Amino acid sequence: MQFEIVTIFPGIFAGILENGIIRRAQAEGLIAVRTHDLREFTHDRHRTVDDRPFGGGEGMVLKPGPLAEALAALGIEPKAARTAEADAENPAPRTRVLLMSAQGKPFTQAVARELAAVDRVVLLCGRYEGVDERINELYCDMELSIGDYVISGGELAAAVVIDATMRLLPGVLGNEASSEFESFGVADREISTDVEGVPRSQHGAGGLLDYPHYTRPAEFGGLRAPEVLLNGDHQEIRRWRHQQQLRKTLANRPDLLENANLSEEDRKLLEDIWEGKTS
Repeated sequence: MQFEIVTIFPGIFAGILENGIIRRAQAEGLIAVRTHDLREFTHDRHRTVDDRPFGGGEGMVLKPGPLAEALAALGIEPKAARTAEADAENPAPRTRVLLMSAQGKPFTQAVARELAAVDRVVLLCGRYEGVDERINELYCDMELSIGDYVISGGELAAAVVIDATMRLLPGVLGNEASSEFESFGVADREISTDVEGVPRSQHGAGGLLDYPHYTRPAEFGGLRAPEVLLNGDHQEIRRWRHQQQLRKTLANRPDLLENANLSEEDRKLLEDIWEGKTS
């Protein structure tokens, strides 16, 4: 899978691309990530990529010309032409063009799974007050935001999208089940034991956050790991973990509970947690 990043600060990605899983995925040929300096597609001596907004207002706006040239250099045509080509007998490799923007739709695990199914993702990193909207209308398949806040540019957001997406590709993670059995994973929580009978994560399609994790030593900083995790009773461990999922989701992301797949027992337990009847 290919990731193409169009940015005015390609150096931001040096450390990100040279460490951890993303470095290994590139070394093993599972993904390819290339950065493209937007200033290379300008034609004035100052390499100007921005201009004042029509209608007045604060800040500057990225000009459409350099962005369009950068996309053309990547073989990206306007959406209308790409749609027509996709309907032909010999469609081009599947490509998605993304505009990283605070005004975009929320980036979720579901979006990451959608992107993991294509061949190439092109990420346009906004800067200043934003990008000329005509680029979005003409070229972009999706406008994405990684959260309800504003950061200095789309580079960090692009890195988040790449990381979340590549983890879903076959072979990228050491354990293929890792991306399924975690918060926002897709595995069914009923599939909760591995070959050794040890309970796996139970998040899955139920819509809950993952449970808390503990490791050695059993006691640290005056706090002891929950006894239920130390007694070897897998059924009790599974029950405790599910209760903790409900507790953590209620505390950190109560909005997820609106669409979660909850049983009557779950709902009763949530009421008890809310009323302080369970510890």
